[in-house]
Amino acid sequence: MSGSEDPQAGGGDDDDLAAAWGAALDGEDASGAPDAARVLNQAEIDSLLGFEASEDADAGKSGIERMIHSGLVSYERLPMLEIIFDRLVRILSTSLRNFTSDNVEVSIDSIASQRFGDYLNSVPLPAMIAVFKVEEWDNYGLIVVDSAMIYSVVDVLLGGRRGTAAMRVEGRPYTTIERTLVERLIGVLLKDLGEAFAPLTHVDFRFERLEVNPRFATISRLSNACVLTRLRVEMEDRGGSLDLLLPYATLEPVRELLLQQFMGEKFGRDSIWETHLAQQLRHTEVALEVVLDQQVMPLSAILSLKPGDRITLSAQPQAPVRLHCGPIPLFEAEYGRRDTRRAVRIGRVLRPVTEILP
Repeated sequence: MSGSEDPQAGGGDDDDLAAAWGAALDGEDASGAPDAARVLNQAEIDSLLGFEASEDADAGKSGIERMIHSGLVSYERLPMLEIIFDRLVRILSTSLRNFTSDNVEVSIDSIASQRFGDYLNSVPLPAMIAVFKVEEWDNYGLIVVDSAMIYSVVDVLLGGRRGTAAMRVEGRPYTTIERTLVERLIGVLLKDLGEAFAPLTHVDFRFERLEVNPRFATISRLSNACVLTRLRVEMEDRGGSLDLLLPYATLEPVRELLLQQFMGEKFGRDSIWETHLAQQLRHTEVALEVVLDQQVMPLSAILSLKPGDRITLSAQPQAPVRLHCGPIPLFEAEYGRRDTRRAVRIGRVLRPVTEILP
């Protein structure tokens, strides 16, 4: 009986050993063959495409998203833009109150970088797209007015009652009256945009045309990066949004100015400290030396001088002398006496002070 039990036990051990070897070989194949075809599960696909929700925006970006967005230039590299847009909000709030005779509040929803083609594909229709030209920069920009803002402006300017939402009639083209009123609104916005840039540089924004089809408003390559500023306009129960799109190619002529951290910044210079230092330098005590004569002597002659030796000066009694501040000659003067003291009287300025102190 014992002889019949041993083969069964051995067979069971052989099966277990074969299974263990098979599992090990499978592991080696999976790790040692990186090119082997493997089907991704749904979680891995979502992670790769960036569909997973994450509390941290940077941590939730996938590799594909990072590669796509790596070509975009962040508007934070042009910090002066945010200051200009804040100034635009303040100016536009006052202008729209005068334009509509209503209580208008303007705020910035977002400032972001986006590719031009991606934005055109995401424009909610129906909308009006205004194309304007920047004369001094010889380039273009866009202003997109959404339908809510269009009907709100029409309702306010044509005497709609307060406290009621603007009535929207979808599915029809915009009328001539609506286009005219929106053009007036865009004119106000472009004028205020020029005033917002005024402390930085003089620039004129000129309205060119109004489009309703995004394909006809192409002013840049679809892959070019743009700065998208979304303004929210509230008029009691009415309102809408205005999108201001400026390609980076448009802003390139003033890129150096937009890199400033504050208005009037000068790289490497500070006007306040320049004025302060200039004032302090004017009160600084400076030693002036009266030079009667200058001679060039060999070093051997100087080393051979002993106490009691005389150096003969070639200066004449009435010859003018020079006043030096260190190695710099400043004045030419006459040498003499005043009472019991030796004195000099300045006769000619050799180097203006403006060449030394700006």
